[in-house]
Amino acid sequence: MEAVLAKILIVDDDIHIANLITRFLKQKNYQVKYASDGKTAREIFNIFRPDLVILDINLPDTLGYNLCEEMQNNNDVFILMLTSRTDVEDKKKGFLIGADDYLTKPFDLEELEFRVQAILRRRRLIKSADINIIELDNLIINPETREIKYNNHLITFTSLEFDLLYFLASNPGKVWRREELVANVWQNNPMGDNRVVDVHIGQIRRKIEIDPNNPQYIITIRGVGYKFEDGK
Repeated sequence: MEAVLAKILIVDDDIHIANLITRFLKQKNYQVKYASDGKTAREIFNIFRPDLVILDINLPDTLGYNLCEEMQNNNDVFILMLTSRTDVEDKKKGFLIGADDYLTKPFDLEELEFRVQAILRRRRLIKSADINIIELDNLIINPETREIKYNNHLITFTSLEFDLLYFLASNPGKVWRREELVANVWQNNPMGDNRVVDVHIGQIRRKIEIDPNNPQYIITIRGVGYKFEDGK
């Protein structure tokens, strides 16, 4: 997917900020739609099918957290949270429910574009790579359809969770430091540290491991990082 073809939905009840972002991204050749509340955002989302949603947390009829989780559960879409909240716990909550990145108001438009490019680059990298379906016992990872099946059941993954799992599973046995995973999967450091990796690894384990505390697939290498064990 080329960035110039990417579709972006902006959801923010501040019309001045929304208009500013819309004009800026259209100048960069993105296709852009805008919604000022959750109800309108859902309607546009289902028709427009965006590649990326720039989503404010505080909306007049819902919380952006709820909308983020709902969108991630129904579509393989990237989410960039845009908010005036600066608390680390707020950011952690956003990442836990599926956000790919987090930008705090006020912000620089050039930084916004950088983050948009970094998010969309992940999908281009996976789609440009050789398509290899990974099958391990009861786990199937299909990068072409971006679907994950465990015990023949389709498991809902956020875009970021899928990218992280596919990256690890594509390099079985290799130990990755957290900063290396951030560099390869995120392409930027969304929280200013590497604890975001631990958060997403925990989420993935809860979805594919029989016992997340004694994982079969994603193994913690103490003092270093993680590796994927394919059982071979």
